[in-house]
Amino acid sequence: MARRKPLVVVTRKLPDTVETRMRELFDAQLNHDDIPMDQAALVEAVKRADVLVPTLTDRIDNAVLSQAGENLRLIASFSNGVDHIDVASALARGITVTNTPGVLTEDTADMTMALILSVPRRLAEGSQVLLGEQDDWSGWSPTWMLGRRIWGKRLGIIGMGRIGQAVARRARAFGLQIHYHNRRPLPGAVEEALEATYWDSLDQMLARMDIVSVNCPHTPATFHLLSARRLKLMKREAYVVNTARGEVIDENALTRMLEAGELAGAGLDVFEQEPAVNPKLLRLARQGKVVLLPHMGSATLEGRVDMGEKVIVNIKTFMDGHRPPDRVLPSML
Repeated sequence: MARRKPLVVVTRKLPDTVETRMRELFDAQLNHDDIPMDQAALVEAVKRADVLVPTLTDRIDNAVLSQAGENLRLIASFSNGVDHIDVASALARGITVTNTPGVLTEDTADMTMALILSVPRRLAEGSQVLLGEQDDWSGWSPTWMLGRRIWGKRLGIIGMGRIGQAVARRARAFGLQIHYHNRRPLPGAVEEALEATYWDSLDQMLARMDIVSVNCPHTPATFHLLSARRLKLMKREAYVVNTARGEVIDENALTRMLEAGELAGAGLDVFEQEPAVNPKLLRLARQGKVVLLPHMGSATLEGRVDMGEKVIVNIKTFMDGHRPPDRVLPSML
């Protein structure tokens, strides 16, 4: 008698190739309309599923997990971060949690570098000139639309994991001097290869940087890591780039400083209250002081397919009675 396929509930629309493979391997319940599940729908899903496949937009907190059915044994998240999941609560209930690390490194680093380039050089602002309803461009001028050179500037990277190191490799090619703050220094050989300078004091690093790139995960320890106090340590001519999580920066404080001219600009792919965006940030974007993107850092077809394949491997490995390769442990948080 054939073994029953596990019921896998997927909360959002995934690439077709990923969904097709899931249907082949599992009893997969897909979200073809891609309408985000509310809490009631998530509760219904955890009551029925053997495996839940959420994304970073799904809040899998204790209120949801407390109503999970006995069959739910795995949450295979389609995400790198797991701050949307109460991992401790899940593990206490005997539910394994996995994620999809590593596959988004290069895509996110590419987008980080794009923002590092676009903000000082006013790329979005210049593009809007040509797209305006009026003929705002009369031709080249020696003093018009002047930005700032990035070659030779100091880049401070907050969080020197896989993505931070990938950003550093790209930034070196553009002539930036690499500095970083991390929980611990990189191995000497890695630090030497990146020509990177380690700062154990984030405060001291921030005061000296021309550009600061946020590449650390969102955890309780990194919430508002760039607080109002720390943002004020930065030079008025400095720029902030964030492709990690919006909660790492005190967004209201950042907005006030940008409005007051206390920072030169910012490039943000993530926001503290996603999907809501601070109206003041939108106004600053129209003024050319910030570049805003709708959480596109990892948005490549290749990256999404790679994420889906990791989810499938984690589910299949778990259902075959083995330890999934991307299991999330409390010590990792």
